[in-house]
Amino acid sequence: MTISLQKVDIAQLPTPLYPLPRLSAHLGGPELWIKRDDLTGLAFGGNKTRKLEYLVADALNQGARTLITRGARQSNHCRQTAAAAAKFGLECILVLTGEPAPMTDGNLLLDHLLGAEIVWSEGDDPDQVLERTYERAEVEGREPSLIPYGGSNAIGASAYAFAVQELAAQGPVFDRIVFPSSSGGTQAGMIAGVLMEGLNTRVTGISVDLRAEGLKARIAPLLEQITKKLGLDTHMQVEIEVRDEYLGGGYGVLGDPERDAIERFARVEGVLVDPVYTGRAAAGMIDLIRRGQITPKERVLFWHTGGTPALFAYSEELLSSH
Repeated sequence: MTISLQKVDIAQLPTPLYPLPRLSAHLGGPELWIKRDDLTGLAFGGNKTRKLEYLVADALNQGARTLITRGARQSNHCRQTAAAAAKFGLECILVLTGEPAPMTDGNLLLDHLLGAEIVWSEGDDPDQVLERTYERAEVEGREPSLIPYGGSNAIGASAYAFAVQELAAQGPVFDRIVFPSSSGGTQAGMIAGVLMEGLNTRVTGISVDLRAEGLKARIAPLLEQITKKLGLDTHMQVEIEVRDEYLGGGYGVLGDPERDAIERFARVEGVLVDPVYTGRAAAGMIDLIRRGQITPKERVLFWHTGGTPALFAYSEELLSSH
């Protein structure tokens, strides 16, 4: 099925897909592959670049001159939004959670290099700060466009339906896709893509910050909006699979499972995963394999959604066990 939405060209696509034979052998099966969306090419890449192709097109169509969004201190989404704004000659305002950072490193360093204006929530509700920031930009005549948290509305999330279409054209059929899930857009888009392509593939989201019911409540309405936008059968019964056993110490808190997964991917396959998202998803996948919930007979795709600049903001935690 070929469906198109208006987009701008930002990402380097298709992203690489290849097997991980040494990691597969190291874990005793299953047949593991990786999809490298950390290589989408926009300011160190990541999954948000796909979404921004559609979100920036929508903003430009509305005559926007400023992109505004929000995220955590080490937000990959904010870093990629700032880069997209720079690429198209737009201003960018980022509302970041918490207090001004004592260290300007990782994604935060890149936000500054990309010319973004940083607004800290400083204990206030970030959504309220975002709303005030948007209103201020309107008053100042900056023609703002609000990019949703994580790029996760029906327009942005549709990018991952097309990403699954890209995957289907690249070769093997997978029994399961494993990846980190947070704002819900990537997972909603992937599920829509599996429906669009008629695949019998499980979409297993490893939650990085929300309990399963909370994350499913984000994904379900997005999925309904995407399927309508893409003209898919909205009456099909779809399982939204969220694993929330791997939340550890909470969002952005690096624990032993994440540290172990980061080291395994690096030392066995030479692939870098990040401390917040892909490291947690990798840890979850490894545990599911060890417990037999992912069986040795499966062909499993680990979808690398990016985030590697955050490694440099976690150097002390990553090296604390050595």
